Amino acid sequence: MAADPASINLTNQFLIAMPGMADDTFSGAVVYLCEHTERGALGLVINKPIDIKLRNLFEKVDLTLDRADLADAPVFFGGPVQTERGFVLHETVGEHYNSSLPIPGGLEMTTSKDVLEALANGAGPKRVLVTLGYSGWTAGQLEDEIARNGWITVAAEPHVIFDTPVEHRYERALSLLGIHPSMLTQEAGHA
Repeated sequence: MAADPASINLTNQFLIAMPGMADDTFSGAVVYLCEHTERGALGLVINKPIDIKLRNLFEKVDLTLDRADLADAPVFFGGPVQTERGFVLHETVGEHYNSSLPIPGGLEMTTSKDVLEALANGAGPKRVLVTLGYSGWTAGQLEDEIARNGWITVAAEPHVIFDTPVEHRYERALSLLGIHPSMLTQEAGHA
């Protein structure tokens, strides 16, 4: 007997867009799910950089980023919700930030400026991914999209987010399932 899809918690998983994704915003996307509850889901796209470097984003909030390892890193399109707002996905560190969401079994997502201030001062998390905007689903919406063959899921691996070149993240996330992109079809099978 299959588990009820509504009872499955997808927090700390990758959502991988299937070919033929109806929403162009998410075509070819890999989304890291930060939260999945009965109220809905929240995630960040990890493979769609935008034309802003971290140093430029820091300048816009009156900070100077002196970390050479991060200065030229891209800012990412996290999703179509609140695109004027920054979201920092990072490894769990000993420091506490004003507005962080600890992700069970995973990372942390911080939305407060104090994480940027820590990074600007050479402290803070060593590995980060910064997005503008996030991806959100209302109750049952994500489950419906999965049932209609819009997404496949796999347990997230931080090395895909932080160590894999952007252009290889989709393929690398699929490889966690033992799948190559050429094996995918937009046809859904139903028994």
